[in-house]
Amino acid sequence: MFEIKKVNEPSTTEAVILVLLIVASISVSIIKWGAVPHLPIVFSILLLICYGLLKKISYQKIESGLVAGAGAGMGAVFLFFFIGMLIGSWMLSGTIPTMIYIGFSIITPAFFFAIVFTVVSIIGLSIGSSLTTVATVGVAFIGMASAMDLSLAITAGAIVSGAFFGDKMSPLSDTTNLASSIVGVNLFEHIRNMGWTTVPAFIISFIIFAVLSPSRMEIDNASINTFQEGLLATGSVHWYSLLPLVVLIAMTLAKVPALLALAATSISAIAVSYLHSASSPSDILNILYGGYVSATGVAEIDSLLTRGGMESMLFTVSLVLLALSMGGLLFTLGVIQTLLSKIESSLKKASSVITASALTAIGINVLIGEQYLSILLTGQAFQQQYEKVGLSNKNLSRVMEDAGTVVNPLVPWSVCGIFIASVLGVSTMEYLPFAFFCLLSPLLTIAFGYAGKTLTAINR
Repeated sequence: MFEIKKVNEPSTTEAVILVLLIVASISVSIIKWGAVPHLPIVFSILLLICYGLLKKISYQKIESGLVAGAGAGMGAVFLFFFIGMLIGSWMLSGTIPTMIYIGFSIITPAFFFAIVFTVVSIIGLSIGSSLTTVATVGVAFIGMASAMDLSLAITAGAIVSGAFFGDKMSPLSDTTNLASSIVGVNLFEHIRNMGWTTVPAFIISFIIFAVLSPSRMEIDNASINTFQEGLLATGSVHWYSLLPLVVLIAMTLAKVPALLALAATSISAIAVSYLHSASSPSDILNILYGGYVSATGVAEIDSLLTRGGMESMLFTVSLVLLALSMGGLLFTLGVIQTLLSKIESSLKKASSVITASALTAIGINVLIGEQYLSILLTGQAFQQQYEKVGLSNKNLSRVMEDAGTVVNPLVPWSVCGIFIASVLGVSTMEYLPFAFFCLLSPLLTIAFGYAGKTLTAINR
């Protein structure tokens, strides 16, 4: 989308007014009126179209920007469909039920939130995909928290924090590779440099989650035993049901493209399911599209295990396309470019450059809701500014991840925010206050910028 050519030169006042109107309409509609994000985004698109027409821009050019914006998200759209099929197939194979059962067996309720955060961080680091981690292991932990009557909001916050720790620090992560490559920094040098802000954010988050975790005395173990018995009664809990998880990790380590890895993992899950059930081809196709439907008769278990399928992703896909279409219009009409150029011209100190680049990454996440664009645009806009104040590019790549990668799941209408809320069944606004790692990362990167600590100068 960053390659879309602008056809308009709005004034700074015009750009600011348009942005404020869009942010206000989306925020009020979602937070105050409880509307789904689709409608305020549609209204924002209509606002931008009207603005373009008033500026005497042809409708064909406006439409081209709209279509180009939507086209930028087609890779994510196909990925979402395959994740939907993955969840359905993992339910059929017993992979998720088995993970939940094992989790009940080895994880103590004491320090539960801290353990969830740590385990999800390790798995996220291994897989390199925050959304895949949330959709698989995250779903399992949400089920465990539900059965133990623990806060789903805090559990979701721990899951999101761990998943995006992995997304940020894994050498297998596409965002990590993107952030390092766009500013020409060695991948592992980039990861090592992120440790200065990431490690403190991880430690502080772990301590907070440990403090928030309940004591063993607050948990009714009888309900856990009942839940385990119910899982066993489904006939889906087996050691071999974990094979699809092994396949996914192996293919990720082999750097197989995410879409192909998800497809292969889903196929392996279907094959594994035949070891304990005999679903017909018609049943399997229905599950891949419509999702798995549990019929144990135990309401809690059925609620947890009934999920997945391509159809479950349609809400997410439609919103992603609308949000990216709006982004395409903002670029076509020159709104984003005007705002970025205004920010660039007022930077003179290292601290102000770091703060401005962090706020830009956050602002793009909030305005457009797209993780990759926050990284791409911030990197392109601020490389020269970092050089002017004598800072190495690896400082910029760190800021791009601290304020770009991990902020996206905190935005209700963002790609990650929408997906996570739909998969975990916990709204973005509910888990946002407890996604401590995601909240701390941008704060620490700005604080270190003002303190002048952990910054690397350009080698002259």
